[in-house]
Parts: sequence; structure tokens; C-alpha cells
Amino acid sequence: MKVTEHIKQAKGETLFSFEIIPPVKGKSIQELYNNIDPLMEFKPPFIDVTTSREEYVYIDREGLLDKKITRMRPGTVGICSSIQHKYQVDTVPHLLCGGFTKEETEYVLVDCHYLGIDNVMALRGDAMKEEKYFNPTKGGHEFATGLVRQIRNLSTGKYLHETIETDDCADFCIGVAGYPEKHLEAPSLQSDLKRLKEKVDAGADYVVTQMFFDNQKYFEFVDAARAIGIEVPIIPGIKPIAVKRHLQLLPQVFRIDLPQALIEAVDACKNNKEVRDIGVEWAIQQSKELKAAGVPVLHYYSMGKSDNIKAIAKELF
Repeated sequence: MKVTEHIKQAKGETLFSFEIIPPVKGKSIQELYNNIDPLMEFKPPFIDVTTSREEYVYIDREGLLDKKITRMRPGTVGICSSIQHKYQVDTVPHLLCGGFTKEETEYVLVDCHYLGIDNVMALRGDAMKEEKYFNPTKGGHEFATGLVRQIRNLSTGKYLHETIETDDCADFCIGVAGYPEKHLEAPSLQSDLKRLKEKVDAGADYVVTQMFFDNQKYFEFVDAARAIGIEVPIIPGIKPIAVKRHLQLLPQVFRIDLPQALIEAVDACKNNKEVRDIGVEWAIQQSKELKAAGVPVLHYYSMGKSDNIKAIAKELF
């Protein structure tokens, strides 16, 4: 079932969802299941599965380093299919512009269609670790808008190199990212909202926001989006702070502001267990306010761990 259909069937009730990351190559999928299992009691209608960018590794060849490109966390579509089979819950594989040609994207979409995966998240993706700025993959999309358009074209039988008359067209529900504090590369929030409007006009069905820690930023973002004609559901993304270094890491990586009250509370912690407790409590209060405001879904970035997400969900669902 599509994410938008789940939202419609909820009739105004706030749903619970979360995002997971595939295991590193060589690791068992059971570890992933162990972190999903405790969250199933909260009846998530869908689970997002991220896709990793490729990265360079250096292999020692008798004293010479051979530079190779690889993906450390492959398997997104396979994991999505496995989760749907094991838990009978819908999944949302993330599709990236970076690292994929348009042909490779088409193959992934065909696989998703055959596997009964109805939802996809269309993202530009980040720069590679060794690159300062995002560089489009040769033969790939430069922006998420083009990716959304390619996905939407499949619903009318328009493939990259031909149009196919068929009664079995894919009909994906397409999610895209939104940034309450603007994308780190955007010159202004207004220009970033314009990009979001382009993605929605190209066929996106819903928006999931980047993490934020001040709900007012989300409310203002939604108001600004509605003001320029974006009418699709805007789902807030929530991440609980878990370790002290998040105070430096999260603003640096995601270009977000942390409320002073949260900074002071974390600074006063003696260890990371206390930080985790502060992060859980802050996310609970955030979530309660957002739920009271009638958000369609509360979407949590689990980063592969479920204990703090479960502690939050127990207070809300």
C-alpha cells in the first residue's frame, strides 16, 4: 500500500514510522531484525531503508595501493523485500542520483515493481566522502527532480529508450526530502522551497523532513511550503541525540541549529547514558507537540538502533 493511502486511512491519527540502514557487507541481516522486532508493537505502516553512496577503498597490492570503488552497505531492495515478507509491512527503498546511472535506476525500479514495493524515496544524495561537493554521476541525474520525473514516467509506460504499451505499469508513491532549516548547499530557505516545489510538481506525493530539534522551525516550514502551493503531506523527521559529540557532529554535517536549552542539558551530562536520556526526553516532548498539531506521521531516524526509539514510541503510540 502507498504511504499516502496509509495516511488517508488513518483519518487524522498520527502514524509511527522509522528509517533503518542496511548492514555492512558480511554482517547478518539478523542484527537488523533484532532492531526492528522491538518496534513492531507500535504498528509502523511503513519502514524506510537507506541506500549508501559508493566510496573508495585502497587495496594493498604488494606494497602498491590499488584504489577501488565499492558500496559498504548494499542490499537496500533485497532488505525491503525481506522486511515486507517477514513483517507484512510496507517498505520505502531510498533511490539516489549520486552513484547511479539512469539505466541502473530503471533496473532498480523494475525490480521494486516485481517485488510489490509500492513506495520509493527519491533523493539526490550526498557527495562522496573524498569529494567536497556533489558531482553528478555520468549518465545519472543531477537533481532529485529529474529522478522523480523518471519514476513518474514509468507509471505511463515511458522507459528511458522506449514507450511500452502495457496494462502492468508501475505506480510508485514517491517521497522526497524537505529541509526546515534549508539544504546545506541552498543559498536561502526560499530558494530551497522553490526546489521542493519543483520536485512536487514533477510528481512527488509526500515530503519527509530532515531532522530538526525546534518544532517551530517545522511549523514555519510547513506554512511557507503551503504558501507557495505545496499541498502534499509533510512528515516530520525526528532524531534523538544519543552521544555528546552529536552537539558538534549534527550541526556540522546537516547544517542545523540546536536549541540552547538542549545544548546546556547535554553539556551538563556526565556520560553518554545521561545524554541518551536527555535525547529521548527531548524527542518525546517534540513528538507530543507535533502529534497534538496533527502531523500525519512521526518518522524517526534510528541509525540502526531501536532502544531509544522504543522508549520514545512507548510514550506516544
